[in-house]
Amino acid sequence: MAASTAVLLDVKGASRSFGGLKALSEVSLHINKGELIGLIGPNGAGKTTLFNLLTGVYPPSTGKIMLNNESVGGMKPFKINHKGAARTFQNIRLFTAMTVLENVKIAFHQHARHSLFSSMLRLPKHFKGEQEITQKAMDILKIFNLADQSEETAGNLSYGNQRRLEIARALAAGPKLLLLDEPAAGMNPNETRDLMNLIAWIREEFDLTILLIEHDMSLVMGVCNRIYVLDRGILIADGTPVEIRNNPKVIEAYLGQEA
Repeated sequence: MAASTAVLLDVKGASRSFGGLKALSEVSLHINKGELIGLIGPNGAGKTTLFNLLTGVYPPSTGKIMLNNESVGGMKPFKINHKGAARTFQNIRLFTAMTVLENVKIAFHQHARHSLFSSMLRLPKHFKGEQEITQKAMDILKIFNLADQSEETAGNLSYGNQRRLEIARALAAGPKLLLLDEPAAGMNPNETRDLMNLIAWIREEFDLTILLIEHDMSLVMGVCNRIYVLDRGILIADGTPVEIRNNPKVIEAYLGQEA
């Protein structure tokens, strides 16, 4: 899928301070509709802090965050989610005591067409709506090869499958922008390769725009259209995978020496 020239996410001069520590400093970036963008940098570079600004976990100290031409900087996470941004986390955050199917159904319920009133009274509209949600959730689980484990407790899944379930749940929210925070963490090379193919496929199939934090450079270089690089809270480079791979500032940031 070719990326549109229309900008979906536009960040201008975003900064975030925690007391005297400036975690992000004047970060500006943009993502066009349909792009798959990588966000990389050494540990402590500010990548997850930026994700937290984009999804409302923290408000920016300064700067603007525009999602689909609407300012979302400082909005609550659930409101930004309703505006079309969904995310996964560096540390998996599933409802581990609930089933695999229930984890995905939760994401669908925010868009449910049946009301709380019909659910309380157990009206026919409630049962029809629940049936539709269950079917949609199962369809998502089939994509991630988790349908046969739908009644399994989420906490009993392997680490790799918990990662896949978290992405499935984020996808079930119907986002325009999907933010993946180290989705390949803890995966073996075969799982990482399968994940790379899956990310490329869901971007195409669901007409998504994706922002990806990842330390596995083979994944980033293999799927991303463009890459932004953070180092100590400052954006030091952006460009194509080839440009980033050969950028002296990026090499210095990772190796700690001049290229």
